[in-house]
Amino acid sequence: MTTAAAIAVVSALAVSAHAQSIAGPYLAARSAALQSDFEQAASYFTQALARDPGNVQLMESAVVSQLAMGRIERAAPIATALVSSGQQSQIAELVLTAKSILDEDYQALAGKVPQGEGIGPLVDGLVGAWGLMGVGKVSEALAGFDKLAERPGLLGFALYHKAMALASVGDYEGAEQIFASDGTGSVVQTRRGVLARVEILSQLNRDGEALELLQRMFSGATDPEIDLIVAALNDDEPLPFKHVANVQDGFAEVFYSVAAALRSEAGPEYTILYAQVARALRPGHVDALLLTAELFETLGQHDEAIVVYKGVPSDHPAYHAAELGRSAAMRRSGKPEAAIEVLEQLARTHGQLASVQSALGDALRQEDRFADAVVAYDRAVALAEDSGGPSWFLLYARAISNERQGNWEAAEAGFRAALEVNPGQPQVLNYLGYSLVEKTEKLDEALGLIEQAVAASPDSGYIIDSLGWALYRLGRYDEAVPHMERAVELMAVDPVVNDHLGDVYWAVGRKREAEFQWARALSFVDEDDPLSEAKPDRIRRKLEIGLDAVLEEEGAAPLEVAQD
Repeated sequence: MTTAAAIAVVSALAVSAHAQSIAGPYLAARSAALQSDFEQAASYFTQALARDPGNVQLMESAVVSQLAMGRIERAAPIATALVSSGQQSQIAELVLTAKSILDEDYQALAGKVPQGEGIGPLVDGLVGAWGLMGVGKVSEALAGFDKLAERPGLLGFALYHKAMALASVGDYEGAEQIFASDGTGSVVQTRRGVLARVEILSQLNRDGEALELLQRMFSGATDPEIDLIVAALNDDEPLPFKHVANVQDGFAEVFYSVAAALRSEAGPEYTILYAQVARALRPGHVDALLLTAELFETLGQHDEAIVVYKGVPSDHPAYHAAELGRSAAMRRSGKPEAAIEVLEQLARTHGQLASVQSALGDALRQEDRFADAVVAYDRAVALAEDSGGPSWFLLYARAISNERQGNWEAAEAGFRAALEVNPGQPQVLNYLGYSLVEKTEKLDEALGLIEQAVAASPDSGYIIDSLGWALYRLGRYDEAVPHMERAVELMAVDPVVNDHLGDVYWAVGRKREAEFQWARALSFVDEDDPLSEAKPDRIRRKLEIGLDAVLEEEGAAPLEVAQD
């Protein structure tokens, strides 16, 4: 072998070894990223990058993963290397901007005009203006906000931040003039924008207008934070302006307001990057914290959401909202008992909130603890009576809990009360109608209720099953067939629906098809669920001796076709 050939072989082996060394962590990183598991993705992308440090794709992916976990300090060196390589990267610019803010290097950001594409016109413009605020050039900063307002679609953001900048230096009159103008747009109509304006009005000794604004924007609905604000205003206590107290808060507000806007326009895996920057710049920004947790939930990262929710202090007015979120995340992550424990503790500290009692009732009901659920729902209904009355769903959920523990009288009254609050609600119509069918009570009314439910929700397999089953109970077997077949099309693996179709087929003489459906139903039954309507032993008995003989064994009335 010639020297050249030997070198070629060695080089090929080296390339192959390099490819194998990077393939493992890269594929693991890609898999984790596809599942939005940013923790694992960050770890594996970093490992892959260590073996191929000049790979710009790996740099970008590592920066994204680290930033999604809120780790700006870890992402910054990689972002610096990425930009130094000549690569244009919006995410790298985002990280480096956040790093400059954390380092209070406002001079680097003052009036900043990014080289290349930067982060984007909105963020770059707001950051540049707040940078000017940071170096004391207030007039230039205000001019920067005004210039940004001239760009299509950015007026509301620019004016909101200009108002925050004015308020941060004590010019509440100027800030209120902006809020009172017609051009501020939807940004100031958000909860956060409204509460910021309330604080500004309070600083101007215009408490009456602040109370009127709260009433107009929230229609009398309150929560602990608003209750505290209303009490302070009624007691003539001036509210401090806390929304943007300094320049650092202003920068955090930039990224939070952008994240809040992106939530309805972009994917959660992108939106969370801005929410995490807001959290990093202002760790006490509870709205940014709650948004980040909700985005983790949307991405299916329930354990990460639980950790973030836990960051809300117990003395903060939004603590109950964070704990409700944490409990919901625990349920979704397969920890129902821990979720109930969180809610029981919350009920001890915030038991005066109907939402807390209702959430506890929901968690208990989902664990089949129906008697305990009714107790929680009773408290929620009583509390809701003081603030406009209970919702239809609260009455409905309590009625289900009563029905599942055999208290039919209370359940029926509850379903009818829910319909008084929300007439025509298909879930309630269906549950009440189906329950009446199962009890063979008021069958004509039951059929009418279910027909209303089908009209309101024509593609619901559960509701169409109820219609078919009601017709079966009324002896109208031929009419029941197409509805039951449609229900099975919509819910192909539901044991109850398949079992019902088997009974309907048997009733019209299609016995072989009935046995097939019963066998299908049996294959889908959860044998460990004692509350399931599909009873496996009864299905097996039908397969052995047929439906007529089973009904005779049970002492039930025989199948009888209704006479016109």
